[in-house]
Amino acid sequence: MRLPWFSVAPLLLLAGCGYHTAGSATHLPKNVRTLAVPAFTTRAQAFHTEFAVTQAVVRELNTRTKYQILTNDSTDADTILRGTILSETSAPLTYDSSSGQTSSYLITITAKVVLSARDGRVLYENDALPFREQYQSTQDVSAFIQEDGPAVQRLARDFAQALVSAVLESY
Repeated sequence: MRLPWFSVAPLLLLAGCGYHTAGSATHLPKNVRTLAVPAFTTRAQAFHTEFAVTQAVVRELNTRTKYQILTNDSTDADTILRGTILSETSAPLTYDSSSGQTSSYLITITAKVVLSARDGRVLYENDALPFREQYQSTQDVSAFIQEDGPAVQRLARDFAQALVSAVLESY
């Protein structure tokens, strides 16, 4: 059975369009098998954000890559990903017009991230990677629920997804 040329032409065009599956366009050296991710450090006066970010990055790397991920500062690793939370701020974003109280906040972190090979060669670096997450505050004081913790977890997850994409795709 023969297909007309006009039905085969679009298939040929799609074959060379540059699409690829996630993680297949990694720009890390072929000899990388292990990647160490020690706990991020912090220069911010926030509580445990560096741990949430580290855990999210490790989880994302385990999910999206075939590398063995080490969670310490191992000298046996082929590469090491170091991060520092440079700043973290939480600022009022919107106000309730009837009560005058803050109704939502914006958490912003800025991090420095460096991925280097065992020989010290820098494979990826970003000196100021900003990330933001908004959360609503509870207006009912009797049913007060602290929302900044879950917001930091969401921010850490989104940060990790963006960071791992940037490292793998070299953006």
